[in-house]
Amino acid sequence: MEDQKKAYLFEEAPISKAFISMAAPTILSSLVMVIYNLADTYFVGMLNNPVQNAAVTLAAPVLLAFNAVNNLFGVGSSSMMSRALGRKEYDTVRRVSAFGFYGSVCGGLVFTLLMLTAKGPLLVLLGTDPGTAEATGQYLHWTVTWGAVPAILNVVMAYMVRSEGSTLHASVGTMSGCLLNMVLDPIFILPQGLNMGAAGAGLATFLSNCAACGYFFVLLAVKRGRTYVCIDPRMFRPDKRIVAGVCGVGIPASIQNLLNVTGMTVLNNFTSAFGESAVAAMGIAQKINMVPMNIAMGGSQGVMPLVGYNYASGNRERMKEAVGFSMKVTVSFLTAVAVCYYFGAGFFIRLFIKNDEIVAYGARFLHGMCLALPFLNIDFMAVGVFQAVGSGKRAFFFAILRKIIMEIPALYILNALFPLYGLAYAQMITEIILAVTAMLVLRRMFKSLAS
Repeated sequence: MEDQKKAYLFEEAPISKAFISMAAPTILSSLVMVIYNLADTYFVGMLNNPVQNAAVTLAAPVLLAFNAVNNLFGVGSSSMMSRALGRKEYDTVRRVSAFGFYGSVCGGLVFTLLMLTAKGPLLVLLGTDPGTAEATGQYLHWTVTWGAVPAILNVVMAYMVRSEGSTLHASVGTMSGCLLNMVLDPIFILPQGLNMGAAGAGLATFLSNCAACGYFFVLLAVKRGRTYVCIDPRMFRPDKRIVAGVCGVGIPASIQNLLNVTGMTVLNNFTSAFGESAVAAMGIAQKINMVPMNIAMGGSQGVMPLVGYNYASGNRERMKEAVGFSMKVTVSFLTAVAVCYYFGAGFFIRLFIKNDEIVAYGARFLHGMCLALPFLNIDFMAVGVFQAVGSGKRAFFFAILRKIIMEIPALYILNALFPLYGLAYAQMITEIILAVTAMLVLRRMFKSLAS
């Protein structure tokens, strides 16, 4: 019965209904996840200490680097699993999911080893100074040294559960950890609690990711025999086809995120030259700008299993309809948010910190950042489609184009022309060009599939 419901959703349900059924839980979990990410910034901001705020901002590239592993094993595995489901190759689904799980564990342990052996050089690379190094290191101790494995497993297991249409369970698992984090943050961070500052935010994040992993382990145990997601070590027998299938999509997606880390590190290093208040303001503006973006990405991610399934089963028209509907909804939403952010920038920054200098910096940063939102989603949607159909080369092309060819050079040029404030507009210029390119490539791809 459960398989019949999933087949109906993938193959026959109206696109709007399929989108709502699959995307709504993902959007909800993305919203909760964004609030969870903002919680660290909000409660640390309540300390009114630029050093503590700067620590969370400066550590962000390392946490973003987790996405390289998330995408390698999460995006790579889920893409191959969706296409295998479309072809009814259920044993392949089980073996791919086992490969994704144990690969993720190994990836997390690499981050732990990095922190244990190269913490000092890493802090320098992140742009810390004597004033921010200690707080940043304490935050990374919990989020990376202890927290890398559960943080990565949480995301990868959600990807794999979502790939077979169980978007609600994937979302509940993610949200359980997020909600716990929001409860623990004030207890660990604030003077009224344990008064740990940024370190407390890191500890809360670590414990919340452990709780989310616990949910997924229980889910797989309860659904044994009714799910194709498998973490049985006996199924961890990667052959060339599975490794090539996962890595063909996952490696380009990983490189994309590593390039994002590079871009954020360059941005933070430029900003650090203008002081701790500028760094704190940039971090707050980035977090606020990611709220609507993550919600929209939740919508597009929720529909990607539908895209991959119908591509593999040969129903290319349904795949095209799903992409078009999702893009209309998300771009409309982000355009409306961008207008609100532009005219209410100061208000939104002041929600997180009362420091007038940081608010002034942050408002000007948000003015530039928010203008990229509608265009950014078109680019991300296109990359999601390429990953869903197994076209890792196209996704890799866009990653290189976004960061290496356009955004990082734009950061250097705009910072030279308009010191500090020009940094906020680099992404907008990049994404306008990428959005046009993405539409052209998608149109060409759909034409080739129809012929």
